[in-house]
Amino acid sequence: MTQLQDGAVRYEQNGNIAEIVLDRPSKHNALTPNMYRQIATCCAEANETASAHVVIFRGAGERAFCAGSDIKALDGYEDFWAWRNRFDYTPPILDLRKPTIAAIKGWALGGGLEIALACDLRVVAQSTVFAAPEVQLGWNGAGGAAQHLTRMCGYGQAMKILLTGDRFSATEADRIGMIEYLVEDGQELHRAREIAQTIASHSSMATQTVKATIRGAMDGMSITQGLAQENELMSLCFAKAELAKQKGSA
Repeated sequence: MTQLQDGAVRYEQNGNIAEIVLDRPSKHNALTPNMYRQIATCCAEANETASAHVVIFRGAGERAFCAGSDIKALDGYEDFWAWRNRFDYTPPILDLRKPTIAAIKGWALGGGLEIALACDLRVVAQSTVFAAPEVQLGWNGAGGAAQHLTRMCGYGQAMKILLTGDRFSATEADRIGMIEYLVEDGQELHRAREIAQTIASHSSMATQTVKATIRGAMDGMSITQGLAQENELMSLCFAKAELAKQKGSA
């Protein structure tokens, strides 16, 4: 992708593993509206590329995953209505059918926290610092932190994080169940790639259907609805395997 003055988001692929890289290290990978759209473009590319089985999100440089939205960029919106109807970055991540992993280091604040929470798995370096500081600026976050934190960590922990805006450590994030892997500094991307390789070694249809069933449960399906979805998707996996067998014997 063309490198923009206000930052860029890069799509890379190595084998069956795609990586979406937030590339504005001089500003701790803080997001601009152009970067919002590039995230969507990269997510669409990952969805449409059959050979991409897993997607890793990471930040360029050594100091940050993502420090959130660049506050100065907010001045570019004409008024509150333009802001309300902005193009946002979280929905394209949630629309990814492929399993997603966030490899997190340094700062993961505001929108950076929201991106991490929108991914399916989080691999976090020990020295990472998280926060949702929006309330300290006079507003609430709008990229899904309340939705995901409440589901992952419970009502009280979500309230604590979002009402105070206080920073908290990777160890605390691990304690409250917000992350899946806590690793030594400098090992987060290596470990994320190892996990991605394990997932990518499975049938892509199987991993995508697993993700769909878990997302369905999180979105409030009844047990009856969830079981029906699981059965239908399992049948599709069987049908694909049978078709492949028939082609192989033809």
